[in-house]
Amino acid sequence: MALTDEQLERYSRHITLKEIGVRGQKKLLAAKVLIIGAGGLGAPAAMYLAAAGVGTIGIADCDNVELSNLQRQIIHITDDVGKSKVQSAAETLKALNPDVEVITYHEYVNSKNIAAMIADYDFIIDGADNFPTKFLINDACVLGRKPFCHAGILRFEGQLMTYVPDKGPCYRCIFEAPPPKDAVPSCREAGVIGAMAGIIGSMQALEAVKYITGQGELLTGSMLIFDGLKMEWRKVKLPKRVPSCPICGDTPTITELFDEEQQACSLL
Repeated sequence: MALTDEQLERYSRHITLKEIGVRGQKKLLAAKVLIIGAGGLGAPAAMYLAAAGVGTIGIADCDNVELSNLQRQIIHITDDVGKSKVQSAAETLKALNPDVEVITYHEYVNSKNIAAMIADYDFIIDGADNFPTKFLINDACVLGRKPFCHAGILRFEGQLMTYVPDKGPCYRCIFEAPPPKDAVPSCREAGVIGAMAGIIGSMQALEAVKYITGQGELLTGSMLIFDGLKMEWRKVKLPKRVPSCPICGDTPTITELFDEEQQACSLL
């Protein structure tokens, strides 16, 4: 299907790029991306994906907007306080780009619903703020053979990596299991600079766009770490595969989804 005159104008800066062009823009318009967590990471990721013209964006979050969210969760505004995050996010995205279909999941993501939730999507973004959900996203994507981008932020630091089936290690390859409870301070306890969410969440959106259009090198096999105080990036090479990984290794011990004990949010 040909792009309309309005779409040609809206996405003109994409279309000018030889790596994207009309063909790449059509891929974006046909793509489906699910964002789990409409918070610090999910907010900028969702806004840039909507602006990019990703045709279908799913947003899953069980929380309502709180005043303390607004320091970093830029998809919400003051008048949204008390509203469900997914409703607030959907309204912002539709106002930004009416081309985009937004599907909302105002529910807690768990082992019973995540497989069905991710089934129809091309790419998953991990915007979760706690260890159990991050590990669950990994496990569901590995078992469901779905690519996803993990990220985490804390204080002035951020990190991200991308998993693509058969292309590199998964999250459990690097962090086999959640840390002991209270071993890592939560974002509420330790704080997080708001702009860090924008930096790392936007990079998750970029990874999704690159995957959908088939351009560039993804962070498969690498962890990108950013220190905002020192303005230093560090790219850590990860093993190509980990034979002992409990879910994607030679003899997996995790063959079905389960819910880990709830832990605090952190960088990981």
